Amino acid sequence: MSPRDRATAVAREVRDPEMPMLTLADLGVLRGVEVERAADGGEIVVAAITPTYTGCPAMATMRDDLVHRLNDAGFPRVEVRVVLDPPWSSDWISDRGRAALREAGLSAPGPARRISGPVALTLGPARTAPPCPRCGSAATRLTSEFGGTACKALYTCADCLEPFEHVKEI
Repeated sequence: MSPRDRATAVAREVRDPEMPMLTLADLGVLRGVEVERAADGGEIVVAAITPTYTGCPAMATMRDDLVHRLNDAGFPRVEVRVVLDPPWSSDWISDRGRAALREAGLSAPGPARRISGPVALTLGPARTAPPCPRCGSAATRLTSEFGGTACKALYTCADCLEPFEHVKEI
C-alpha cells in the first residue's frame, strides 16, 4: 500500500467531534489526502478539510485529531489545510453517514437549499419538517432552530412525543 493510500485510510477513520457516529469522510468534511515532498526531501502528509459552516468550533479539534491519528500511524509530518471553495454542503454526507445519523436518533438532512441572489431577512425554512427518526411519523414540529450544536435544529414528534435533533440542510 502506498503512503498516500495508507494515510488516506487512516484519515478516513477520524470521527467528527460533535457527531461521533460519523467519520470526517462520511460527513463530507475530509476533502482529500496527499503526500507531498518537503523542501528537505522528506515526506509530509497534507489533509484537506472543509468546515460545515463558517466559524465551526469543531475545526481545531478535527485538525488535531487528524494530526494525532496520522502521527500515531507513523506519519511524523502532517499539515491540515482548510479548503473553503466550494463550501461544504449537507449533500456531501455519505449514504453510510445518513444511515449512522438515523441509527443514532438524529434526522439526516434532505437536499441542500440552493438559493441564488440576495436572501431576504424574512426567509423561513424552505422545506417541510423532517420525519421522526424514531417512529417515521411526518407529524413533527420545530422546537428550536438550534440543537446541541449550531448545525442542528431541535424537533418534537407529535406521535411518539420524542424530541430529536435534525442536521440542517446547508
